[in-house]
Amino acid sequence: MTDFEKVRAQFPIYDHNPDLVYLDSSATSLKPLAVLNKMEEYYREYGVNIHRGVYALSYQATEEYALAREKVAKFINADFSEVIFTKNTTDGLNFVALTYGENHLQAGDVVLTSELEHHSSFLPWLKLCERKQAILKYVPLDENGRITLENFRFALDEKVKVVALTHVSNVMGYVTPIKEIIRLAHSQNAMVVVDAAQAVPHFPVDVKDLDCDFLAFSGHKMFGPTGIGALFGKKAILQKLPPLQYGGDMNDNVTKETVDIKDIPYCFEAGTPMIAEALGLGSAVDFIGKIGYENIIRHEKELHEYALKKLKMVSGITLYNPTADLGIMTFNVEGVHPHDAATIFDTDGIALRAGHHCAQLVSQWLKCSGTLRASLYVYNTKTDVDRFVTSLRKTVAFFQKLDGASHE
Repeated sequence: MTDFEKVRAQFPIYDHNPDLVYLDSSATSLKPLAVLNKMEEYYREYGVNIHRGVYALSYQATEEYALAREKVAKFINADFSEVIFTKNTTDGLNFVALTYGENHLQAGDVVLTSELEHHSSFLPWLKLCERKQAILKYVPLDENGRITLENFRFALDEKVKVVALTHVSNVMGYVTPIKEIIRLAHSQNAMVVVDAAQAVPHFPVDVKDLDCDFLAFSGHKMFGPTGIGALFGKKAILQKLPPLQYGGDMNDNVTKETVDIKDIPYCFEAGTPMIAEALGLGSAVDFIGKIGYENIIRHEKELHEYALKKLKMVSGITLYNPTADLGIMTFNVEGVHPHDAATIFDTDGIALRAGHHCAQLVSQWLKCSGTLRASLYVYNTKTDVDRFVTSLRKTVAFFQKLDGASHE
């Protein structure tokens, strides 16, 4: 069994901020020393460009970059050539819309998405549908705000050509029954692209088992650096897609009139890539492997259950997702704007998210201007939860007193 106090000790941010209670991992995770060291190793020891040099340092950098891709491919059970390094999940999901969507979507076709989506999951399709005169439809959510198989079946028909859905809601913490949805979508010959940004940090994701056509995630939510993500695409689909960008290192022979494009995935990675970041992502994959998903799941579940019991004893708040599948608690202090409440938390060293979380459709579905979100990860402890709940009580009391004074 993993000692999570020792895990927490591997995050140097706590050395510099010993009183920090970090509850914003759904936005970005903290970075362990192993990831920071790997990136520093690249810059200090062999920080040169890849693929281009015929000297030893360039060869070493190229080998390390290839190894990082191998690690990511194995991490999601993909083939090496099916993993494209991107800037982040948003970059990957836009790539799918601007390559596959641009070349396959026609007027009258339907793209099926949901109100649970992060903006990066549905906005690229919204704009593409506008250009192509296609139709964007939304899977109805159930009374708890979940995507269900029954409602997906209701929305699916032969006109649906693309399904773009989240694997885990970044606001509600609900896990979508994505494997079953993919099977149903494929029965109607629809292509499925999965936003897995909130999934891969918390549980195993196997693209072959899911049978998804595309799947995107970010490094920075799973202990890796910012500026790096990965897009999985089925080989048979990627081989038919045109490059989105042209330039250095994505081509072989170039003349005044022609260009020969490299094989996948290199044809989709024009220019000097995010080398240090890719190596950091590979190290993050190693870090998750050392902890073990079974331990991550157990630790988060224990903390989440502990936090929910504490929250149920706090009056003056609205908890929107008491049945969340992951350690995401989305709530509001009654009668208080989330940004105002967040300032009180900050004075107590509690870092959590306030606003619409780049998912305004969720706030609209909840009929509120935004929410507060506390999200748990491996470095959090019961002490963190206790301090959070104490600060929450203080915040509720402060605004109740303020409201009472305003009526005097």
